[in-house]
Amino acid sequence: MDSPAVSAEPVRPVTASEAAHTVLASFLGWALDAFDFFILIFVMPAVAKEFHRPISHIAFTITATLALRPLGALVFGWVADRYGRRIPLMVDVIFYSVIEVLSGFAPSYGWFLLMRALYGIGMGGEWGVGASLAMEAVSPRLRGLFSGLLQEGYAVGYLLAAAAFFFVFPHYGWRAMFFLGGAPALLTLYIRSHVPESEAWQRTRPDMSQIRRAIRANWKLFLYLCVLMTMMNLASHGTQDMYPTFLEKQRGFDTRTVATIALIYNVGALLGGLIFGYLSDHIGRRRAMAAAVICAGAVIPLWIYPGTLAVLTLGAFLMQFMVQGAWGVVPAHLTELSPPEVRGLFSGLAYQTGVLLASGVAVSQALLAERFGYGATLAGIAAIVMLFAAVVILLGRERMGRDLHSGAA
Repeated sequence: MDSPAVSAEPVRPVTASEAAHTVLASFLGWALDAFDFFILIFVMPAVAKEFHRPISHIAFTITATLALRPLGALVFGWVADRYGRRIPLMVDVIFYSVIEVLSGFAPSYGWFLLMRALYGIGMGGEWGVGASLAMEAVSPRLRGLFSGLLQEGYAVGYLLAAAAFFFVFPHYGWRAMFFLGGAPALLTLYIRSHVPESEAWQRTRPDMSQIRRAIRANWKLFLYLCVLMTMMNLASHGTQDMYPTFLEKQRGFDTRTVATIALIYNVGALLGGLIFGYLSDHIGRRRAMAAAVICAGAVIPLWIYPGTLAVLTLGAFLMQFMVQGAWGVVPAHLTELSPPEVRGLFSGLAYQTGVLLASGVAVSQALLAERFGYGATLAGIAAIVMLFAAVVILLGRERMGRDLHSGAA
């Protein structure tokens, strides 16, 4: 039987200092999660060589990671809505950190594939819980700005992975890169000592019957968000996952040049997330996101085809500025649209279902590139995705500035 809902006001509201700690912890959780994911993006050729597999097989482990993320969102999101955000976030961080280290010990391709699939569960659980915790803590007036900051933990994770590739990989190889992925477990100490439970969750405290009713009443919105997040994930993974391989295999750049370009375009991603997140507080969530993906489509020629390294790097910078600019709005947009009783589950599962539906993009690009080349493949897919993403974004609705502490949907 369901236990009755508890209608209890928190002892006190979250202070500004506690809100800052909450945003920082959620940001670091997503950044370190992304770091653990993007390590593989840089070392795919080395892993393929050691396991005597084609790159397309290693790209399939990315698909496995992405495909298992909805399971993590389902499990950790449900627990976070039913029992609170804070403890599930800590458990999730420890889980994905341990699996990342075990990936570095994998003795064969089969074991490596299994570890990357299990890692997908941890990666999928982090976003919905962390985003809900952070967005419920900040002021509605600046929610878009903090949304951009939170989401660009993803870009910071990419930057950290690029830095590790630059400094660690040449000396210690690909396995050491995964051993570094155990460091996020230390974040749980910070969460435990500085991050309070969500005030918004304490006001709602839904039971299972309320959770089920909220899901049934909002299934059409959930389907729309799944489509939206599919397009957003195609835009993100379609322009990031195989791009270092394109730079190495088709453009012929060495390891350090690839890492340097990645560092530069992820600075663009970080700036884009902050700027478009801030703009969304003034022009609306949908307009900011649509403008970003349209501009991303316009810079595809600079991103793939320039004859000089400087212009190519500029194109890569602008592409991620726009793509991650659109992504910077996502935490606020999904949190505001999600019903309060299932905010952690609803936003996280919609996000990760979109990941699942887009999970084949890396392996598809790798296979198509064997026939058409990486440049033509990446450019063609990106052009189609940006067009459809803009249409899907503009067909939706938004609830900018919604009071997340209220129980009203």
